[in-house]
Amino acid sequence: MVKHLEKGENLLDLIKEGAYLVDFYAEWCGPCKMLAPVLENITSIPIIKVDTDLHMQLATQYGIMSVPTLIFFRNGQEIKREIGFHTEEELNEIIASL
Repeated sequence: MVKHLEKGENLLDLIKEGAYLVDFYAEWCGPCKMLAPVLENITSIPIIKVDTDLHMQLATQYGIMSVPTLIFFRNGQEIKREIGFHTEEELNEIIASL
């Protein structure tokens, strides 16, 4: 399940319970566009997409310097961070290791 963070939604409220993958991306980013269909195929963890141009304060809060940046959360706490494009196989391996 992939959900886009909407204006006015609180990311912390959405990720406070359970495991989540948060994709910090930008519409103009080539690797982000390549990653989007890969994320659509990931079904083992809910995914929240955060457009860094629309949510600049969140990008700053999480220290996002490059997109795509994938942050894995459990109960609101960051447990792993990956930067750049990853294949579906690589992402499934990361998820399984968590």
